[in-house]
Amino acid sequence: MAAVKAVPRPRHVPQRTCLGCRSTEAKRGLTRVVRTPEGRVELDPTGKKNGRGAYVHESRACWDAALRKDRLARALKVTVSPDDMLMLRTHAGGLPPADESERTETE
Repeated sequence: MAAVKAVPRPRHVPQRTCLGCRSTEAKRGLTRVVRTPEGRVELDPTGKKNGRGAYVHESRACWDAALRKDRLARALKVTVSPDDMLMLRTHAGGLPPADESERTETE
């Protein structure tokens, strides 16, 4: 009797939802924002900082929607301090402007 070759299972890719546009994508394609145990809100480029996390695409449209509609504060279950909000808005301002193809939901 011949041995049956085992077929490797496909690797699991974690999915996360963007706070801005509400679309689902692989975790690696999004930027993590974390609420630290001290209550600060910070960017987490490594995705490994300790604390509650939320994810946003690296597009100005998604960041604007997440900050303007207060989705970030709700997802992190914290009131974002003015200093932290300034840091997040500075990061969002450094992103390229949104194209017509990157439009998110309208208000």
